[in-house]
Amino acid sequence: MKIPLYQVDAFAEQLFRGNPAAVCLFESWPSGELMQMIAAENNLAETAFVVPAGEVMEIRWFTPVMEVDLCGHATLASAHVLFAHEGFPGDRISFLSLRSGPLAVGRKGEVLTLDFPADPVRECAVPDLLVRGFGRAKATCFKGRDDFMMVFGTQEEVEALQPDFRELRALESRGVIATAPGRTVDFVSRFFAPGAGIDEDPVTGSAHTTLAPYWSGVLGKTILSARQLSARGGSLLCEIRGERVLISGKAQTYLTGHLELPLSSDTP
Repeated sequence: MKIPLYQVDAFAEQLFRGNPAAVCLFESWPSGELMQMIAAENNLAETAFVVPAGEVMEIRWFTPVMEVDLCGHATLASAHVLFAHEGFPGDRISFLSLRSGPLAVGRKGEVLTLDFPADPVRECAVPDLLVRGFGRAKATCFKGRDDFMMVFGTQEEVEALQPDFRELRALESRGVIATAPGRTVDFVSRFFAPGAGIDEDPVTGSAHTTLAPYWSGVLGKTILSARQLSARGGSLLCEIRGERVLISGKAQTYLTGHLELPLSSDTP
């Protein structure tokens, strides 16, 4: 059985930047066990699985070790695949996630825009695991639905972070966002999720559903420029629209091919 497989660099102006994601297109849902095995075999931060369901496209996301509730860069990559390679008509794709609800991606030229629910944060005490994970770095701690967020004073502090991933792996959260005002953009960030099998994610679209509302309140702006400071790096433009966040960027196709799955009772 041949299953279309694509690898796309999301939030990337050119190849080998941004965050690589795999996209697998099925006609109906395979088992969760099989999807997890495919994601582990791909060994990327995220593999998106997309299945048509009437007027919407259902979507699920897996890291090499677990299914996650929401992933921005793999959703952007999925929309890029549907627009650029699968002949999807129009300029807006409606996705449905059973874990995160209705999502959408719009297209304007080469720019794709995620339409995601905002994830506002509340200030909290710094958990002991974060103190040990980040040392005694001075930061204010917040908690959203999925992640902790540590707000630092300068971009240089975020760039210099060398987390202890063994400590962060034990956190009861998807991951940790580290952020600060940017030198040339409104804010910068890094994202660490060792408990989800990703020590540092190159560019994390879903984290910006937390980052954008926070920095919008701090800076008094509804349109914000952002940069994720990973080794690959990625640029994003965020806009607050009520309880939704629009997150824009480009995507580049790296690989096209097929999965060769056996048709047997041994396949999960």
